[in-house]
Amino acid sequence: MPSIEAATIRKVLDSRGDPTVEVDISVDGVRGRAAAPSGASTSAHEARAFPEGGVGAGIARFKEEVEPRLLGLEATAQKEVDTLLQEIDGTPSFSRIGGNVAVATSLAVAKAAAAALGLPLYRYVGGTLALPHPLPHPMGNVIGGGRHAIGGTTFQEFLSVALGPTVAASVFANAAVHRCVRDLVRARLPAGPLGRGDEGAWVVPIGDEAALEILAEACRAVSREAGFEVRPALDIAASSFYRDGAYRYPERSLSPPDQIEFVAGLVERYGLFSVEDPLDEDDFAGHARLTELVGSRCRVIGDDMFATNVERLRRGIETKAANAILIKPNQIGTLSGAKAAVDLAHRHGYAAVMSHRSGETTDDAIAHLAVAFGCLAIKCGAVGGERTAKLNELIRIEEELSEA
Repeated sequence: MPSIEAATIRKVLDSRGDPTVEVDISVDGVRGRAAAPSGASTSAHEARAFPEGGVGAGIARFKEEVEPRLLGLEATAQKEVDTLLQEIDGTPSFSRIGGNVAVATSLAVAKAAAAALGLPLYRYVGGTLALPHPLPHPMGNVIGGGRHAIGGTTFQEFLSVALGPTVAASVFANAAVHRCVRDLVRARLPAGPLGRGDEGAWVVPIGDEAALEILAEACRAVSREAGFEVRPALDIAASSFYRDGAYRYPERSLSPPDQIEFVAGLVERYGLFSVEDPLDEDDFAGHARLTELVGSRCRVIGDDMFATNVERLRRGIETKAANAILIKPNQIGTLSGAKAAVDLAHRHGYAAVMSHRSGETTDDAIAHLAVAFGCLAIKCGAVGGERTAKLNELIRIEEELSEA
């Protein structure tokens, strides 16, 4: 089987202009390359992106400690490679080498192994799961706030979820919602500022429910035009404004029970496809109560609460908190760790949603992983070069599967 012949690392830019890392792995004359993204809204429980000392320290440790031990390893021994990365780091949060260094290495090894075997990444990782089956629904962020967009809404993301007959149809429908939202905002706030946040979503100085009204109207308009359903969804990112036992909105504060009631009302009134991080990341009981109220008609997605971590997901399963998990490979640091979380979720009836980060690169690996893992959906934006890199790759994968 092919073995790793060379491993190199470099500093590259992410979509916010911040430094991140890209790793090349060479196997049998072919190369696997992967770049790691970074989040702005991060869970307290996820892997640390870089060690103390930043990107430079992570690169130095890769060259000193990781590269020498990778050489000669079998590229297809993914679990062995990922276990080695954890062993070299020696901390539960990848705080010595950095989760970004680890995940870029892990994914580059998988890409190199796939290339050496002449397989696309989704087929190499997914095996029989990657045979034709319902592909993930694209989720496009069209109005942004929170930590992704200064001056916007309190809620972090207002998303469109196009449920089209093909991935391609859904991708273009989400882009149409993005344009429709722009037109609606300009009509209602002709003198107001209109910018775009980290993920290409519109930044509008209005309240959360006003933004949701605009999103819902745009979804209805595009649904009529496209001939299939386009539903609104939310990423509330509630941990970012939960302080001293209350959810702090500009105009009011809500207790945890009131927040649950408020979110349940939004699900009912707007027919939300999903609601992500509706409560503080450590409020498992609150998530369980909300799931009891709305889980039969809406996906309650745990991101900050689960952090792609098997142990935290187990706790959620035991308490019946949420019914879906967001999967961000760099939250856990390795491909094997991300797959373990997906496998556990699926065994217990939880949906998996693959996700980008706000600081992205043009790496398209998550498009392949969403297909390989049989994810319900994929969050990768609606517009923007680093976002469309994933969307266009999904279109190519769909075409390849339909031809097969």
